[in-house]
Amino acid sequence: MTWDFSHIDKKGNIRMVDITSKENTERIAKALAIVQMNRETLFKIKENEVKKGDVITTAKIAGIMAAKRTSELIPLCHNINLTHAEIEFILREEQNSIEIISTVKCREKTGAEMEALTAASVAALTIYDMCKSIDKSMVIEKICLLEKSGGKSGHWKRNELSSDNT
Repeated sequence: MTWDFSHIDKKGNIRMVDITSKENTERIAKALAIVQMNRETLFKIKENEVKKGDVITTAKIAGIMAAKRTSELIPLCHNINLTHAEIEFILREEQNSIEIISTVKCREKTGAEMEALTAASVAALTIYDMCKSIDKSMVIEKICLLEKSGGKSGHWKRNELSSDNT
């Protein structure tokens, strides 16, 4: 059986994929992360009563910064120039959770899925960091790609979405 891995050469060595000959196309990626928490924690975030400061604004900045630095965090990930990064937070009081939806755009030779996933993940980690003193039981879950478009593989969208806003 032969395996054809894009990040492994014929000798079995790790390599960065050569995208030199690929055309630049508009690419959009959207990702999700969910942070489950205690009801009191969600209330404090909503009312901006967390002692460390404005949780949502801080998490938004952290997510955008992370998207821009993804290639420094993920080995073999290409450095791409993002043209847009947005992080949306949906407070789900009935589930005691916050849904984080990141959307990134670029005009590049390779996709932006890792940037969207990194943005959502770091925004979730930032929420945890800012609230851990009041709720160590928080859980970060369902980090996943929701949608991507552009490039050779075209448009892809996850069939089941947890958010009615996605």
